[in-house]
Amino acid sequence: MNRSRAIAIPMKRNWHYWAWITLAALIGAGCQSDRPAIKQIYNPAPANVLNANLTQTTPAEAIGLPQTGALEIVAMFEQGPMPTGVAVSDNGRMFVNFPRWGDPVEFTVGEIVNGQVKPYPNLEYNKLNLDHAGTTLVSVQSVVVDPTGKRLWLLDTGSINMGTREAGGAKLIGIDLDTDKIVKTYSFLNDVAWPTSYLNDVRFDLSRGAEGTAYITDSSSFGDNGIIVLDLATGKSIRRLHRHASVVATEKFTPTVEGKLLKARVPGQPEAYIKIGSDGLALSNDGETLYYSPLASRRWYSVSTDVLSDPKATDTAVAAAVKEMPPRDFPSDGLEADAQGRIYLTDYEHNAIRRFTPGGTTFEVIAANPRLIWPDSLALANDGYLYVTANQLNRQPQFENGVDKRQRPFVLFRVKTDSNPIRVD
Repeated sequence: MNRSRAIAIPMKRNWHYWAWITLAALIGAGCQSDRPAIKQIYNPAPANVLNANLTQTTPAEAIGLPQTGALEIVAMFEQGPMPTGVAVSDNGRMFVNFPRWGDPVEFTVGEIVNGQVKPYPNLEYNKLNLDHAGTTLVSVQSVVVDPTGKRLWLLDTGSINMGTREAGGAKLIGIDLDTDKIVKTYSFLNDVAWPTSYLNDVRFDLSRGAEGTAYITDSSSFGDNGIIVLDLATGKSIRRLHRHASVVATEKFTPTVEGKLLKARVPGQPEAYIKIGSDGLALSNDGETLYYSPLASRRWYSVSTDVLSDPKATDTAVAAAVKEMPPRDFPSDGLEADAQGRIYLTDYEHNAIRRFTPGGTTFEVIAANPRLIWPDSLALANDGYLYVTANQLNRQPQFENGVDKRQRPFVLFRVKTDSNPIRVD
């Protein structure tokens, strides 16, 4: 059910919000093309064929882990905007998305086809039209193939440059990959997605409810964080864990990325800590546990989905169902789960991907490579390959005193695992 709460949303912005907007214009001014151009590797090559200069002057030792894992290059984005999400269908179709963060973006969702990225599902739906933000794509942060293996979901933040979202723009769109037609659209109202919300990632449990349930993180860096639970049959949604300690950034969090302390560094302004909250999430293979982590934290958590999705459960009951997971020495952006019950976590401090088995306390290194610069989103395909985007997010101007230090190509990698994605019949 939709819930209305008398919570005032402060419309005054702090300085780093406006700095982000200003620097977005600088990024856009320096980008030569709004259409991504890629080099697709049809016989995926080892990651080490990438120019070593891609790692700037940072020595490989700066990642703090021995290089490991047979990381392969799938595609190199040689011009155009930076990708964040990746999704792979059961018949091998690959999708990526490009949020409108400042780089000129012709289309925010694309499919990699025959060495090109083509707008998906079509160019018209991708054209920015803020007068019709509810019926066109504004800025997609995540693309996810659900457990059917043949339905793609697009999570539209409805927000340009991570600013206040456009009216009607925050939405979740389902596309049938057999027909490439939109079959579902869910919009989020102000009682679950605030004007300051930033919808980041989504996972699906198709066994809960008549048509399934979706879980969505709100990672806003200048608003309140939380998790949204959506009933796919009724379209009703509830906001959970609003401002809870498990969904917010660790105070004064300062990660080390490529051997350098990462903070917001904007010309003319004091340095600021990163405050991005609940970001990546993964759903257990039995659908009973949701795992999640703030981006700006080395702490991560789980919560019972029986309680989280129960519209009758009080906020106190939901908070009591949260468990802190075993300690780790790294933060994460994207998370993923496999059918064997294990959880995959990106490790952006060590240019790595880790794997955790519930009940244990260790984090196996699946891949570590200095060229895996800011591993963002993960997608496990049915052939056992784990796909990951590396987009150099930490080199954006807002972290580098107004200088864009990203060096193309951005890269889509993959690594072979002994895993299978979670699927339903």
